[in-house]
Amino acid sequence: MATETSSRLDSEVRRRRTFAIISHPDAGKTTLTEKLLLFSGAIQIAGSVKARKASRHATSDWMEIEKQRGISVASSVMQMEYRDCVINLLDTPGHQDFSEDTYRVLTAVDAALMVIDAANGVEPQTRRLLQVCRARNTPILTFVNKMDREVQAPLTLMDEIERELGMSVVPFTWPVGMGKFFGGVLDLGKDQMRVFSPGEERATQDDEIIHGLANPVLEERFGSAYMEAAGEVELVQEASPPFDETEFLAGRQTPMFFGSAINNFGVREVLDALVDMAPAPGSRPALQREVQPAEPKFTGVVFKIQANMDPAHRDRIAFLRVASGHFERGMRLKVVRSGKELRPNTVVSFLSQRRELLEEAFAGDIIGIPNHGVLQLGDTLTEGESLQFTGLPFFAPEMFRAVEVADPLRTKQLRAGLTQLGEEGAIQVFRPVAGSLLLLGAVGQLQFEVVAHRLEHEYGVKARIMPARYNVARWVTCDDADGGERELKRFIDGNAHRVALDAVDAPCVLLEYAGELRAMQENWPKIKFHALREHAGLVFQKQLDG
Repeated sequence: MATETSSRLDSEVRRRRTFAIISHPDAGKTTLTEKLLLFSGAIQIAGSVKARKASRHATSDWMEIEKQRGISVASSVMQMEYRDCVINLLDTPGHQDFSEDTYRVLTAVDAALMVIDAANGVEPQTRRLLQVCRARNTPILTFVNKMDREVQAPLTLMDEIERELGMSVVPFTWPVGMGKFFGGVLDLGKDQMRVFSPGEERATQDDEIIHGLANPVLEERFGSAYMEAAGEVELVQEASPPFDETEFLAGRQTPMFFGSAINNFGVREVLDALVDMAPAPGSRPALQREVQPAEPKFTGVVFKIQANMDPAHRDRIAFLRVASGHFERGMRLKVVRSGKELRPNTVVSFLSQRRELLEEAFAGDIIGIPNHGVLQLGDTLTEGESLQFTGLPFFAPEMFRAVEVADPLRTKQLRAGLTQLGEEGAIQVFRPVAGSLLLLGAVGQLQFEVVAHRLEHEYGVKARIMPARYNVARWVTCDDADGGERELKRFIDGNAHRVALDAVDAPCVLLEYAGELRAMQENWPKIKFHALREHAGLVFQKQLDG
């Protein structure tokens, strides 16, 4: 029986592919997400992301403000089946103001699909996200989008990706022409050309295929565009290294595909590549040991919390990445941080905001556990073992605002709303040790706008967001060897006017200038100041130097 269970676990783990889609805003990431769902059969008809005033919006953009602006500001999770694989797809915010949410999502995936706008090439947010992927050695596939527009030459794009992102590129498809002369893509592995036809709204199986890359029909039909593409392919195949699975899995080599997501073109090749090349779930580090995906006991980590996915029910969903074992609905789980026991009976899987009740899940799956404040970002759930998964980052905010309620009678609702938004990581909320005005910390201005919008529309609270004088924040700790708690309390008491507690009661000092920080470090040599907090029993990964 044990052998049978182990064999099933192995088989289910091998079927899983869990990946995130990353890009700069407007590269077409959300459109590609929707088309992947379309080609997998998860949805029947694609909505238009740009038709903001229409009743249909992208399946993955569910928040009201996303529909108004046509951007993604929250990560969404979708599960689908394709070619006997279970694919967990996470669509991340492209906007740089929401990079923290994206960084945390990237800790929950085994691969990333990078979308590049063929007209704009490598853009700043792409570069930033790639650094996170490279730090974790995450394998990356590249999709060059919008080939049906006037774009940069494919050789230029390839060179830019290699130079800017520091990884070798191996083209698996190559475009014939561009813009109104875009004829389709040459599939270098299958020795055939898929012919482009624009305006497709439904997934079709009947794309025109011309077999043989040297087929004379190609030159007759596509003329100089084909001849130029054939010459480029010859050049690329001579100059580029062959695809090396080891290099790809280490995040040092990326397979490249070309297409037009809005026209459903080139999407199938990407979906097939994800199944064929992206890795199945691997081991995950905990503070105590390395956890293997096919271990019999269940473990998982909360990497995201989202409030009000269903505004009618004021719900809070904890998104949990299954790290090992077999999850079954109603099983007893221990929240390692608090020692509390959970028996989740309404666990859900997602197709963005549409959900289905889940009976079971395996390593690599993303499941949603409704909860009211029991779970926090970074929490580890197990069947009893004391484990703490590592790597979930919180960055010191760079912008601060004070917040107060317009109607004093709704102060309680303001605090409840901010507590929930702080728990999900949409913004960092600080409670000053001395003073009653709550402070908000963020990476970018848009986060404040989204919080004000959500407070009004989800919690019925009109909030005044006002300038705050702070520009620098650092979490503070003190080693036990240096007097630990006593020294930290002395520091907090001595600086009560500029110390605040965050969502997990970690003390943070707030300052106006970097110069103040240097002076404070000299005056308090035993106190450590941190630019990054990792929620793992308040383990700090990166300490600020001098």
